[in-house]
Amino acid sequence: MTDLDVTTLRNTYDAQLRAHVPDPLPAGATVERDGPLFRFLGLDHRGFLTYTDLGGLAGAALDELIARQVAIFRGRGESVEWKLHGHDEPADLPDRLRAAGFVPEERETVVIGPVAPLAAALPVVAEGVRLREVTARADLERIAAMEEAVWNSDRSHLASGLAKEITADPQSITVVVAEAGEEVVSAGWVRYVPGTGFATLWGGSTLPQWRRKGIYRALVSHRARLAAQRDRTLLQVDASEESRPILQRLGFVPVTTTTPYVYTP
Repeated sequence: MTDLDVTTLRNTYDAQLRAHVPDPLPAGATVERDGPLFRFLGLDHRGFLTYTDLGGLAGAALDELIARQVAIFRGRGESVEWKLHGHDEPADLPDRLRAAGFVPEERETVVIGPVAPLAAALPVVAEGVRLREVTARADLERIAAMEEAVWNSDRSHLASGLAKEITADPQSITVVVAEAGEEVVSAGWVRYVPGTGFATLWGGSTLPQWRRKGIYRALVSHRARLAAQRDRTLLQVDASEESRPILQRLGFVPVTTTTPYVYTP
């Protein structure tokens, strides 16, 4: 499916990606169903809540659903992310989440683009930079260290999470590093979502001194080629405000926004 109509893309995204449950799950991860919600435990450094839609829940019934999540994660002593989308109903859902103690983090834009033209692009990167697909834990640790340097925050969970995914199903994910000599200057990974036409792109953080050299675009093109080899037709990204303009110039279409609402006990 390569129709770039925004409504069609958004509907396809909702139906195919929003409540997707990996199978097999990484070691230690579980998924529980709570009404319209899928509650992920042990998948990352915090819990995760997602859904296709809330099935018309509103008012007190919605507050009860939110309160159950708060109680569960308070009991676990663990933070949890409610992945809120800009077109979610009801309209007062953000207010109800805030009232329950959830705090919004930075909003991103969900963009979707066709695989074929992106895979056909010939990326040009800075001299001395090479792209390499990796699976070794040592390389995943180097990616986490690069991410920590970019964001000035602990990203140690990233190496563990990627390692678990690769172990659970090595055909479902490819991790790619951009290296200059022995230094990891950027990295990204692509997940091939089974039973859908989608591959999803993640990562893409680049050390400040290596930006504006075509590395991010090269990572997108490389992962698009990997997606094409697996018969995927669409790429999806949760794009930051830094990457969104680049992706739109490459042909990605904004379809909605997504904001992590995080509850921390």
